[in-house]
Amino acid sequence: MTNRKQNISKLLKTLVQLLVTVLALYLVLTKIDTAKLLEIIRGANPWYLLLAFVFFNISKIINALRLNRFFRDIGIDLSSLYNLKLYYLGMFYNLFLPGGIGGDGYKIYILQKNHGIKMLNVFHAVFWDRLCGIIALAVLSLILLIPSSFALKLPELVPYAWAALALLYPVSFLLNRLFYTQFLQSFAVTAWESMLIQVTQVVSAFFILLAISPAHHAIDYLAIFLISSIATVLPITVGGAGAREVTFYYLLGYLSLDTGIGVALSLIFFGISAISALPGIMGRTRHEKSSSQENTGG
Repeated sequence: MTNRKQNISKLLKTLVQLLVTVLALYLVLTKIDTAKLLEIIRGANPWYLLLAFVFFNISKIINALRLNRFFRDIGIDLSSLYNLKLYYLGMFYNLFLPGGIGGDGYKIYILQKNHGIKMLNVFHAVFWDRLCGIIALAVLSLILLIPSSFALKLPELVPYAWAALALLYPVSFLLNRLFYTQFLQSFAVTAWESMLIQVTQVVSAFFILLAISPAHHAIDYLAIFLISSIATVLPITVGGAGAREVTFYYLLGYLSLDTGIGVALSLIFFGISAISALPGIMGRTRHEKSSSQENTGG
């Protein structure tokens, strides 16, 4: 009975995510010129798209390295290659298997099972990794928003943006010190890694922008890209599809910029994410076990 309830819950979650994704995309695509959108995408420069693909995957490799530091902090010693395979497998589950266990849940289950670590400890490592990413995302968003057109339209909010920018990392350090002391020794290096992850994602988005349009108002498009990335953190759509497009459409409309270019950027970025995630399921992953389990035949 319990398994049946869990399966029904997963199915309902999947259906809700699919419904929200379809509705969000429908909302955007019915409000823009889809013929122009397809023309923008078809005319994209493939060399710039290749560079976007490369920088996107650089960001993911750095992300995998950061997560592995947190695993080491709780006593899980994974090889770099296995950790990378597990990370890309998690990417695939997050993108193509919505509503189920998810990539993070899968990593937590496998590592707890094979390394004899408490599930709560593995959860903390994965959760803190996500939180570090969100904090860096917020910092970089503010860095781009302050000189953007948003600051010209809403000058009264600029001092608050500066204050938030000054406080985010001190607050992050305080949270680390109070609640996640097991990761405190890695704070400095993972803070830099977190920022580098977001910077390489922005570079990827910038190359997509170059591929589809002259880079006019690039800082505005990239600031919105980062805001849309924050919107995709909530697991209400499939792989963030729909949430990012809606964010682009309304914020670009507020700035009176070309919404078609923003939506095209968003859709291409999702395509790059999907293509990048495919190797996660295509490669065969032999799960590592802890040395103590191997010695006891576990």
